[in-house]
Amino acid sequence: MKANKMFGTVVVGIGIAGSVRIRDILNPMPSSPSKHLKLFGFVSRRTLGNIDEVKQISLKDALGNKEIQAAIISTDNKSHEENVRMFLEAGKHVLVEYPMALSASTARELWEMAEHKGKILHVEHIELLTEEYKQLKKEVAGKELVKGTLHFTGGALDEERSGFPAFSGIARLTWLVDLFGDLTVTSATREEQKEKSYSRMTAHFQTENKKPLTWIEERGPGLRRDKKINFCFKSGCLENLPEAPRSAVGIFMQDQNLFAKKLLGQVSREELAAEKWRILRCLDLAEEIQQHCERPVKIHS
Repeated sequence: MKANKMFGTVVVGIGIAGSVRIRDILNPMPSSPSKHLKLFGFVSRRTLGNIDEVKQISLKDALGNKEIQAAIISTDNKSHEENVRMFLEAGKHVLVEYPMALSASTARELWEMAEHKGKILHVEHIELLTEEYKQLKKEVAGKELVKGTLHFTGGALDEERSGFPAFSGIARLTWLVDLFGDLTVTSATREEQKEKSYSRMTAHFQTENKKPLTWIEERGPGLRRDKKINFCFKSGCLENLPEAPRSAVGIFMQDQNLFAKKLLGQVSREELAAEKWRILRCLDLAEEIQQHCERPVKIHS
């Protein structure tokens, strides 16, 4: 039955990601799961008219239209929770860009709502789909970690819209959990120069084998988008991300195919459970990091 099923889909939010989503739904690969997504329209706060002959529709129409079964949420991070909630309540399947929410308890509540309604809630994590990361994972596999650091730099972000750095940067945290398993936060601090739009968050973890890991998320005007690693294993250190060829399939398209596979019932329960654990665990850790960073500094007299 599901093999021929089409899922009417709406894209909510037309920034860079939303525009890519429209392009990818309109141009699915032959015989890929994404061929089962039929773009019905898009929702935007701005009046944009039509994009690539796709019509703009109101949020009310998107929620109420029975021909729309799925929504792709590509809004500002702070709006993710509200949009996910509205579309789940309206009985739609949801794909949302990371982070799915800016608090761990909210994320759990939304996940429970999706399960209660029997709907797919898929959180995009394209950072796990890059060729560079897939190669890194192969190189790390089977090695015994001694210590490690992941240092991300990038341009300044508007935290009002993107959330605390542990949430807006959750892609880096996801790398660490996916590579090294469950982590415990041992400490976290943040240096901020608001007048310069500069922020540097440093989080320290222990792996289950009590090995130290550090994540640095540094943002400011003029900082080049870059990731530096230094992972030391008993067999030696890995100091550069591996060179990897570009994939023939874009990372957003790979993510969209995974969402469509879930809609078609082609993803195992075990895979779904592992993904749910990883997403919610990373949000728990992000919240813990934020709490550490926002604690008042003790001044010893």
